Amino acid sequence: MSRLIRNLIILLVIIGGALYFLSTLASEKPQTRVEKPVANEILGQ
Repeated sequence: MSRLIRNLIILLVIIGGALYFLSTLASEKPQTRVEKPVANEILGQ
């Protein structure tokens, strides 16, 4: 096997492992709704 093919395979394995590792880190948090008091009484109704 030539050096170029071997290096490309190693590079693809490293990139694939890095992508898999980054995909396991994703943790979504539920959004929290923050309601602010309205100063204008007409808008508050």
